[in-house]
Amino acid sequence: MRTAYIVGTFDVAELAFFLFFFFFIALVLYLARESRREGYPLEDEVTGRVESMPLLNVGDKKTFKLPHGRGVYVPEDEPRDELSKVGNIPAQRTFSGGGAPWEPTGNPMKDGMGPAAFTQRQDYPDLTFDGRNRIVPIGLSHEIEIAPGDPDIVGWPVIGADKKVAGKVSDIWVDQSEHLIRYLEVETNAGDKVLAPMFVAVVGGKGLLSGIWPDKPDEVEIDAITSEQFADVPRLATPGQITRLEEDKIMAYYGGGYMYATPERAEPWI
Repeated sequence: MRTAYIVGTFDVAELAFFLFFFFFIALVLYLARESRREGYPLEDEVTGRVESMPLLNVGDKKTFKLPHGRGVYVPEDEPRDELSKVGNIPAQRTFSGGGAPWEPTGNPMKDGMGPAAFTQRQDYPDLTFDGRNRIVPIGLSHEIEIAPGDPDIVGWPVIGADKKVAGKVSDIWVDQSEHLIRYLEVETNAGDKVLAPMFVAVVGGKGLLSGIWPDKPDEVEIDAITSEQFADVPRLATPGQITRLEEDKIMAYYGGGYMYATPERAEPWI
């Protein structure tokens, strides 16, 4: 079998090998650069020093055209979360060393620590495909209503994690795209109105749970937070409208309650 030489003893097999080798190196560098478009540059969690590798710095910025005339989104141009910067974290390190846990110094549920952390999403409402507010009180939705066989829980008392009455259900907020209940509007004992995610609520009622708990009263139990902590639930800037940022803050507040609502929850099980 004859070998096809190109120059001297440099043959086609060697050319194919080098072409593949340099292509593979270029592919690895390209993918590494693309993976650094969001969440970078990294900061050292102790010193705050920005970690940078010039060869892997992001090249051309990626742009996304937003629907409903909301312009163009460029992830690299978004301001960094102030709470994520060293020195602005409302907590202290339990010991000096890489990977040391952070211990909250204030109210972790309000400061956005741990499970109560939230993302700086756009501060405008999520919309349906035809431009309407996606999440609205059920009275503002013409397509959704409570099924005839289900109870109307408006007016039912809301019970917190401490088994005390936090207020009563004053309205129901629905998702017009997914056709399900997203939030319960709770009128607190102080007369304020706050939202609670439907996914952390347990709806009782004799008719619903008669086979399990015959004496279960008509009430809604939300064990994520205590009755007093409903007073600090993040508020809505505009009545009857919730933005993406407000959604994240509300969900994070209740999520953080499962760890920080009571001192016992923050302690280890063993």
